[in-house]
Amino acid sequence: MEENKLLEIITKYFEDKIFENHKINALKTHSKLKSYKINPIIVKYLSKILEDNFTPLGIAKALYYPRILGTSINTSFGTRIQNMFVELNLANGSLIKGMDIEFIDKVDNRKKWCQLKSGPNTINSEDVNPLLKKFTTVTNLARTNAMTMNNSDLILGVLYGEEDQLSQHYKKIDLQFPVIVGKEFWYRITGFENFYTKLVSNLDMMILNLDTEDFFKQGYIALSKEIETSNLFDFK
Repeated sequence: MEENKLLEIITKYFEDKIFENHKINALKTHSKLKSYKINPIIVKYLSKILEDNFTPLGIAKALYYPRILGTSINTSFGTRIQNMFVELNLANGSLIKGMDIEFIDKVDNRKKWCQLKSGPNTINSEDVNPLLKKFTTVTNLARTNAMTMNNSDLILGVLYGEEDQLSQHYKKIDLQFPVIVGKEFWYRITGFENFYTKLVSNLDMMILNLDTEDFFKQGYIALSKEIETSNLFDFK
């Protein structure tokens, strides 16, 4: 597939499967009180910060804002991109436990077994040893089954960011197994050297043209009305 066509398809995928889906879930799921586990003390404090009072609207905003602006889309981002690579035949889902995708590296033409991570700061110190153990287990499995694989064929693919932004946790892993980040990763999986830069530019333009009017407000207003009638709080 030629580069501009692939850019168009992936940009559309982001729009439909990530951003539009996020908006739909915001109204369908996250505007419902049952989707939250509420700390009644903290939520009162947050309501006071947001509305200068303890109100249904303040509680709704305290619950809704972090869910919609943070966890709900960040949690699904990596999985959506993993599915996209498979759906567009850029990769296959990996049959090896612990790996997300398998693909032919367009730079060195070797098969890569890859675990995907979203960004350059998305693991912590407790993740390092389990990841190294997982990769080492795959290496040993390959040797047992006479597979042609070396350490450079097992990679952590980081979807966005720059090499100099990688956390020390990633750098520790990179001493044994390559951590391929941002532009270099997208080059290896698509075969187009500047694909990542062009994709970011396309996404910037697409995002600025998204229709986001009122969807956010609709969600927290609906949630506040449910809170008001729920009898969970005494607003008197």
